Amino acid sequence: MAVVMTDPLQAKTFLVPLDGTDAAYGALIAACGVARKTRATVHALYVIEVPRSLPIEADMVAEGQRGEEVLEHAEKLAAALDVRLEAELLQARQEAHVILDEAAERGADAIVIGLQYRRSYGRYELGKVATYVLERAPGFVWLIRYPVTDGEAPPNRPGQR
Repeated sequence: MAVVMTDPLQAKTFLVPLDGTDAAYGALIAACGVARKTRATVHALYVIEVPRSLPIEADMVAEGQRGEEVLEHAEKLAAALDVRLEAELLQARQEAHVILDEAAERGADAIVIGLQYRRSYGRYELGKVATYVLERAPGFVWLIRYPVTDGEAPPNRPGQR
């Protein structure tokens, strides 16, 4: 019988999907902060979504360069926190599926996702990737939503109507 981990702060392996946003880097910093204390492993993942009109192995040069830049920055952030980061760049049809597959393959105890504050049609949205992962991941999922900027103030703040 498998032992079920009940303390998310004792995770030994983290997977952090990155997209180059401040929120994603914030999620990486949070995972590295815990990993430094617990000597956990941190995996960073950048996924290039390939349109169905192209073969999955299509040479997407600009996207690949962007992914390499994001992962290089992630490695610098992790190194500054004295955490070894394993980074990977993959191409796939759907990012969310790859995140779950990679988490399973690497035995990740927690997936850590950084979210920008986003409102569509007057409502806050997690986004399709975070929603899919949250619904289907077998382990812990940490969602770190970045603070609201002045131009994105949520309705009904305390003291507002």
